[in-house]
Amino acid sequence: MSKPNWIEIKETDGYALEHFVLPTHYDKALESVLIPYGLIKDRIAKLAADIALSCENPVVACCVLKGAHGFFAHLMDDLKKQKNSKGESIPLSFEFIKVKSYENENSTGDVKISLSEEDMASFQGKDLLIVEDIVDTGATMVALKARLEKYSPASIRVVSLLLKDTPRSNNYVPDHVGFRISDQFVVGYCLDYNEKFRDLDHICIISEFGKKAYAE
Repeated sequence: MSKPNWIEIKETDGYALEHFVLPTHYDKALESVLIPYGLIKDRIAKLAADIALSCENPVVACCVLKGAHGFFAHLMDDLKKQKNSKGESIPLSFEFIKVKSYENENSTGDVKISLSEEDMASFQGKDLLIVEDIVDTGATMVALKARLEKYSPASIRVVSLLLKDTPRSNNYVPDHVGFRISDQFVVGYCLDYNEKFRDLDHICIISEFGKKAYAE
C-alpha cells in the first residue's frame, strides 16, 4: 500500500494555547493550536519542491480567494526558487478566483464562482495550478474544475493546504495536499469563520464560545 502524500493530523493532536502568542481579541474563541505556523511553512516548502518536479511548461497559478491568499503567497515564494526535473526554473503567472461556499461553519452546497468569460477563455492551452486552502466536502473544487475544463486548458492540477477527513466528502482528493485533518472546523492562517480569524498565524480549532460569538 502506497503511503499518503500528506501529513496526517489526528483529532487528538494539537497544542495548548498558553504555549503560543495569540491575539488577545480571540480570548476564549479558540480551543487549541492544531498546526503551528512553523510547521505550516516547512510543509509548504516541501509542497513547492514536489510541484516543481512535475512542471514542464509555464504555469498559471490560480489562487482561490480569500482563504488561500496566505498559502498562495508563501507557496509562490518557494516555487519561484525551485527547479523542474530538467533543472530549469518555472515561469509563473498569477490569477485570482473568488469562490463562496460557506456560511457559519457549514458548506452551503451553493457554490458561487467569480470568473469572467474573458478570464476563463485565456486559460485555453495552459497548465493551471489551482491553489486552495481547504478541501472539505470536495463540492467546491469539483465545481470549479468542471467550470474551468470547459475552456480547454492543457492541464489542471490542484494543491490544497488542508484536506478534511469527513463523511460528507465526495471522495475528491487534490493532486497535492499539505495536511489531512479530522472533521473539525479550523481557523487561522487566513482560514476564516464569517470573515474572522484570518489574522491568526497558526491553524487553530475554534471553540464553541467562538462559534457563538462570531455567528451571523
